[in-house]
Amino acid sequence: MGLGKTLQSITILASMHHERAERYKTTKSADAVHLPSLIICPPTLTSHWQHEIRTYAKALRPVIYAGPRADRGQLIRNFGKYDAVIMSYDVVRNDIELLAPVDWHYCILDEGHIIKNGKTKLTRAVKSLKAIHRLILSGTPIQNNVLELWSLFDFLMPGFLGSEKAFNDRFGKPIAASRDAKSSSKEQEAGALALEALHKQVLPFILRRLKEDVLDDLPPKIIQDYHIELSPLQKQLYDDFSHSQAKQLVDGEVKSSSTAKPQHVFQALQYLRKLVNHPALVFKPELPQHQAALAKVAGADPSIRDLAHAPKIRALQQVLLDCGIGASNALDSSSGEAVSQHRALIFCQQKMMLDIVENDLLRKLMPSVTYMRLDGSTDVSKRHAICQTFNADPSIDCLLLTTHVGGLGLNLTGADTVIFVEHDWNPMKDLQAMDRAHRLGQKRVVNVYRLIMRGTLEEKIMGLQRFKLNIASTVVSQQNSDLASLGTDQILDLFQVSDIAPPASSATTGDQPMSQKAILDSLDDLPTEGEYGDLDLSAFTASLAS
Repeated sequence: MGLGKTLQSITILASMHHERAERYKTTKSADAVHLPSLIICPPTLTSHWQHEIRTYAKALRPVIYAGPRADRGQLIRNFGKYDAVIMSYDVVRNDIELLAPVDWHYCILDEGHIIKNGKTKLTRAVKSLKAIHRLILSGTPIQNNVLELWSLFDFLMPGFLGSEKAFNDRFGKPIAASRDAKSSSKEQEAGALALEALHKQVLPFILRRLKEDVLDDLPPKIIQDYHIELSPLQKQLYDDFSHSQAKQLVDGEVKSSSTAKPQHVFQALQYLRKLVNHPALVFKPELPQHQAALAKVAGADPSIRDLAHAPKIRALQQVLLDCGIGASNALDSSSGEAVSQHRALIFCQQKMMLDIVENDLLRKLMPSVTYMRLDGSTDVSKRHAICQTFNADPSIDCLLLTTHVGGLGLNLTGADTVIFVEHDWNPMKDLQAMDRAHRLGQKRVVNVYRLIMRGTLEEKIMGLQRFKLNIASTVVSQQNSDLASLGTDQILDLFQVSDIAPPASSATTGDQPMSQKAILDSLDDLPTEGEYGDLDLSAFTASLAS
């Protein structure tokens, strides 16, 4: 991540298009006729790709395939005029009937791990495209399990790893079984042999580069965890949850052997994630127990937006001040327009949490802080310009981003500080977000601060992140680390407040009911930033009253 995959790919395109054009001039051969290349990327990166091509490969003619459907239909008829057609994954999915007949020279998937699930409509659409050459660019090709690698190779070289079932039988199941803490020596040996065979088959087609291998002069990245205690109101609401009907439903689903989707578990996880960020995200004034909890800890004039109830916001303020960003209060802000020594990226999972950071902290308490914002509501055509402006203008102190939108592919080396207000179940997404600043072109040490509520769901998320990182590094490298699985106790522990969260290495296993395996496998599929607003917690919140 941040090692120049985009520029290397553009160099390949420029070279191969030039070679093909020269060959056609000489031979007039049908197999040398001009064909455009297709670049598929997250929508935030379409303008970035166009800018990079125009900057470093002026002979190539790029175009972004976007806009209203009628305009896109007109553009398809003119693809032959261009060398590089750039579009988002969503556009490919929506327009696949129009795009499927087109012949492409190269098809490049930027952040290609997006097609990791071979069963989605998006993945099926991408795999139906016709191209002579195919490339996948990804800093995180494996995020959860070995089957994701099969899906990527099924795009690159269909049939190379056999069918999904055959691949799972040969590689997936033995490797997974050998990771069980109670696996037999025979299972461990079978898993090691399967992993070795998989390495031999796929590693010749994976060009893997680590920063420490190729960027000797890249400054270090220092990750620091900032542990925070719950506020009295958060503790009270957490306690109310632990004694509610909702908690009983969660316990029942976790212990059940049913294969049904554990809906109450997902709702409870979302409720607790919001609660530890800010009580206002879950507070329902119509619920008597919420009003009672607030009155109990806040006195005669309670306000849910009081920062006394939101220690994470106060901690964020302190981190910014420690970095020399902003004044401690509105009175201090009149002292001048001095440029801060450090500049920060502030990542949240939810747009609603970004709203709180912006309105309750930056506008009210730190008005001297200058900032920009990039989330799902930002017009796609303006996102690249926001990144360029932030990098070029040192007077802008902060850039507020959602991990879902701002965590992939962007170059934000204008910042040397990264602050995570929230954390993703999938560690690769947080690593991707960190490397928006820690990448080629960065000249300063990058400090990463992770705000973590002590003894809560968040501490346990960090343990799951370590667990998943081991899975990824094992498959795409020669390393072979011992991995544990999570049992019933570990899943139930996610919903408890504890003084010290158990380390990932202490996890235990056993014969887990199918619903528990589904829960673990589905953690990465919890609603993204764009879907939080559609997750109806009303019925779940009402069950807290029981």
